[in-house]
Amino acid sequence: MGKKRIVTTEGAESADGKAKAVVSSKKRVLSGILHVQSTYNNTKVMLTDMDGNALMWGSSGANGFRGAKKGTPFAAAKVGETLALKAANIGLKEIDIVVKGVGSGRESAIRGFISKGVIVNSIKDETPVPYNGPQPKKPRRV
Repeated sequence: MGKKRIVTTEGAESADGKAKAVVSSKKRVLSGILHVQSTYNNTKVMLTDMDGNALMWGSSGANGFRGAKKGTPFAAAKVGETLALKAANIGLKEIDIVVKGVGSGRESAIRGFISKGVIVNSIKDETPVPYNGPQPKKPRRV
C-alpha cells in the first residue's frame, strides 16, 4: 500500500493545458536526531527530524534476528547500517544522538550508523536511573 509518489517535470502541461504541480511524498531532511534504545534483549533505533517527528526506525528483530541474537552488538550494528542507508535516501547529512538503555548494542548501533558517512554533532546519554530501585520481595510466610 504505502504513499503514492507522483513526480512530474516543472512546466509540463496536462491534456487541458494547465501546468501540473510537482508532488513528492519523500521528505528532504538535512539534520535529525538518532534515538538509540538498547536493552538486554533488543536494540531499537529511530530517526526523527529536529522537532522530534519520527521519520524512520529499525530494530534487531525487524532485521531478522531472533531470540538471544537480537541483543548482540553485531545485530545492533546491522540495524545502524540499514537505517543509515535509508537516511541517505532523504538527504541526511548531520545528526545528534540520544542513547537510552544499558544493553550491549549502544555503541555498535552508533558506529554502524556513522560508518555510512554521517556527521555527528553530539551524543547524549539519557538512560533513566532509579532513585531507590525496585521494592524488595516480602518475606515468605509458611
